[in-house]
Amino acid sequence: DIDLACLIYTSGSTGEPKGVMSTHANMAFAASSIIQYLENVPEDIIINVLPLSFDYGLYQLLMAFKFGGTLVLERSFTYPAAVLKRIEQERVTGLPGVPTLFAVLLQMDLTKFDLSSLRYLTNTAAALPVEHIQRLRDAFPWARLYSMYGLTECKRTLYLPPEELERRPGSVGIAIPGTEVWIEDENGNQLEPGEVGELVVRGSHVMQGYWNNPKATAEGYHPGRYPAERLLYTGDLFKMDEEGFLYFVARKDDIIKSRGEKVAPKEVEGALYRLPGIVEAAVIGVPDELLGEAVKAFVVCGEGHQLTEKDVLRHCAQHLEDFMMPKYVEFRDSLPKTSSGKIQAAALKN
Repeated sequence: DIDLACLIYTSGSTGEPKGVMSTHANMAFAASSIIQYLENVPEDIIINVLPLSFDYGLYQLLMAFKFGGTLVLERSFTYPAAVLKRIEQERVTGLPGVPTLFAVLLQMDLTKFDLSSLRYLTNTAAALPVEHIQRLRDAFPWARLYSMYGLTECKRTLYLPPEELERRPGSVGIAIPGTEVWIEDENGNQLEPGEVGELVVRGSHVMQGYWNNPKATAEGYHPGRYPAERLLYTGDLFKMDEEGFLYFVARKDDIIKSRGEKVAPKEVEGALYRLPGIVEAAVIGVPDELLGEAVKAFVVCGEGHQLTEKDVLRHCAQHLEDFMMPKYVEFRDSLPKTSSGKIQAAALKN
């Protein structure tokens, strides 16, 4: 159980990839917990278009073995119509995706395909924009949509029960079964609902650290209350509502400090996604002599849509406070992504 099972490398979307050391016990527990809340059964048929080098893709394989289901492997989502046809042919019940995959789906005419076999859709790697959640629910009203949060260092951390989507579409949920999470400030104090701090994770899914990188291991993994127990300090900022549901705010390193205020890129991106025609968006901070950092937005427009910088700024002015307003808007044909489809904000800073 405590032997090393594999090394899974982080995506590198926020820095250099690091090899996360996973034991057999870590992986078996994580797979079992996810199977429990997804309510997987042997009759489930999962389609996987994600790389098996990506933990989200790899665990589709491990979970299918564990619950005795069927896994349909596709090389990628490069040809979405072909994948949807495969879903129709194989009577797929589970579609694991990432925000960029679902953004492509939402641009397609889905009525051309019989997707009625789908029982659930899952999203992780990055938070789904609320606008996309609402449109996915409209497109697949019969399927359960799981909005989730995780990181390679503990596989999966949070999931939002689908019945809660209507009430709190911006939340990524509660701790997965058999685990515990809380939010701390910089002094290690546990925070109350509504306060923003770092998410801390406790459970048997917390991996062993980084391969040949004791410095990074010591920064991210701290001793727990019991011998040999590790706590994971995620480096991600969250807040919690009064009922214990969690909301992702930003990576600690991604917070933009502008005009003496702290700007969470996700909040600006969420506003951008509400503008019809924008299919991908990313926000970073760039040096500015007057502001300290200025907000810069990168956007990709969908086919048949033409937007100008004025259109984007006018829309943002209606949805954002002044200090959150982008100073720059750059239109691109596409945004840099990892092999798993996650937008690489770090690459936009270069």
